[in-house]
Amino acid sequence: MNTIILTGGGTAGHIMPNIALLPKLKTYFNRIVYIGSFNGMEKQMIQSYPEIEFYPITTVKFARKFTLSNLKIPFLLHKGIKEAEKLIKEIKPNVIFSKGGFVSVPVVWAGSKHKIPIVMHESDFSLGLANRISKNKANCILTTFPQTASLLKNGIYVGSPVKENIFICNKSKIKEQLNIQNNVPILLIIGGSLGSEKINNMVWENINYLTNNFFIIHLTGKNKLNKSITSKNYIQMEYYDKIEELFNISDFAITRGGSNTIWELFALKIPMIIIPLSKKISRGDQIQNALYFEKHNYGLAILEDELTNTLLKNKLNILIENKQKFKEAMIKNSNENALQKIFEYICNFTKKQA
Repeated sequence: MNTIILTGGGTAGHIMPNIALLPKLKTYFNRIVYIGSFNGMEKQMIQSYPEIEFYPITTVKFARKFTLSNLKIPFLLHKGIKEAEKLIKEIKPNVIFSKGGFVSVPVVWAGSKHKIPIVMHESDFSLGLANRISKNKANCILTTFPQTASLLKNGIYVGSPVKENIFICNKSKIKEQLNIQNNVPILLIIGGSLGSEKINNMVWENINYLTNNFFIIHLTGKNKLNKSITSKNYIQMEYYDKIEELFNISDFAITRGGSNTIWELFALKIPMIIIPLSKKISRGDQIQNALYFEKHNYGLAILEDELTNTLLKNKLNILIENKQKFKEAMIKNSNENALQKIFEYICNFTKKQA
C-alpha cells in the first residue's frame, strides 16, 4: 500500500497545488494524508476533500524582524517536529510532498530524520523562508521558474502545477450568470485573497475611464465593497469561489504577483498587468515574479510605489495595443505538463516498503 503525506500552508498558494495534484495522486496512492496547522487555511480547505485525512500539529510562523514572540520559535518548532515524528511513525508514508509555508518545516524535518523521501516544490522565483530552512532535507526541489532550479544543487525545473480543470469552462453560461451582455473587452481586477486597498482605490478613482473601455470584474477582498460605485460595465465581489471561471472569460487582467495566479493566467494566455506587493510588507518575491513576466513579454509590471492613475492608463493602452504579442510570447513558452512532471517525480522518489 502506497501512502503519501502532503504538507504546506499559511496561504492558498501553499495549498492549492496539493489539491491540483489530487486526481493524479489518487491513481497511485492508496492513502493520502495532509499534515497542517490547527487553525490554518489548509485545515478548512482540505475539509472539502473527504478522501484526504487531515492531522494538525503545532506550527510557528517565522517572523523576518525580531520580536519577543520570536523567542518562542525554537520551543514551538521542537514541539511541532516531535508531533510530526509521532504521526510519521504511525502513518509510515512512502514519500512526503511539501509545498512550503511555515507549517511544512516540522513535517519535512521529521520526515528527513526518519529517512522518508521528500519532494519539495517552490512556486516563486526565489525560495521562501520555510523552503530555505528545509532545502537540505529534500531529495529534490522542483521549481516553477527555471532560474530557481539552476541555483540549487538539488533543484529541478518543472513549471507551475496549474490544475487541469482550469481549461474546462462554459464561457457563455458564466457570462449569462454575471449578466455580461455587451461585447467590450473584459478586464478582471484581483488584489489577492485579502484584497488590496491601493488597487481598489485606483479602480474607483478611474471608474469612468475603465468602464468606457472595458467590462470590469473587480474582486475587492473581504469587507471591501464600495456600494457607492455603480455602472452597467462594472461588477464587484468580495471573492469568487471558482476564480478559474473568471479567468476563462477575461480578455485582460490586473493582478498581484502571486505565482499561482499569474501562472494560471499564463496558462489561459491572458495578457496582464502585475502590481506586486511591495517590499514593505513582503520579502519581494512578487516583485521578482512580476519582473520575470515582464522580461519575457507575458505581461507588464507596475511597482506599487510607482503606481499612478496616468501610469495605469498608459500600461493598459500598451496591453491593448500589444495583446497579440503577449499572447504569442505565452504560446511560444508554454508551461505544459507541470502537474504530470511533479507527479512523476513524486512517484520516482516513493520509497517501496519492505
